[in-house]
Amino acid sequence: MPTVKVRNIKNEEIGEVELSDAVFGAPLNEGLIHAAVRNFMANARQGTSATKTRGDVSGAGRKLWKQKGTGRARIASLRSPLWKGGGNVHGPQPRDWSYNMPRKMRHGALRSALSERVREGNVFVVDGWNLEAPKTRDFSQSLTKLGLGGSKTLIVDSLDNENLLLSARNLRHTKVVNSFSLNIYDLLYHDQLVLSREAANELEQLLGKGEATASNTEEAA
Repeated sequence: MPTVKVRNIKNEEIGEVELSDAVFGAPLNEGLIHAAVRNFMANARQGTSATKTRGDVSGAGRKLWKQKGTGRARIASLRSPLWKGGGNVHGPQPRDWSYNMPRKMRHGALRSALSERVREGNVFVVDGWNLEAPKTRDFSQSLTKLGLGGSKTLIVDSLDNENLLLSARNLRHTKVVNSFSLNIYDLLYHDQLVLSREAANELEQLLGKGEATASNTEEAA
């Protein structure tokens, strides 16, 4: 089992915690991580870009001149794409880019990314973010003491910790989420991952269920 030192926000070691092999000791699967990132980014697309077709632009629908005998090109409507102010041909239209990815694959990608962060030494476990007041300066100083002041940091803790949420929202390279909101994009975008004790236990419960069932099935076979 991977072992990570537990620190307080003053960067004092207060113990160690053993992380689950099923969640924090999984092998690296680059293909699965890539598929999960593509799924996350596709689901985040708004899909609202649009152009006006000849049915959407303003203009009369009458025929401007007769078909033959004028010497000019035949024309049916001002709204034709051939005319200035006419409709667009084959332009983008609103669409839904999202698609479903199996839960086991999403959880597998998270396990692989979390395990790689542990192997890199970029996972920190803190006893808790006990801030007396919602002050960005105090929170920034605690990050500096932990050696995380100049890096992109993702903090996983309970969203009930209001002082932490209010203190971190003004820092550009720091984001606070809970265990249920952790996603593959944030995990890869941020260089450092900081977990509270409770968040580490929650992640083991959330991501280790399917893996534990699969391992038990293999042992029984």
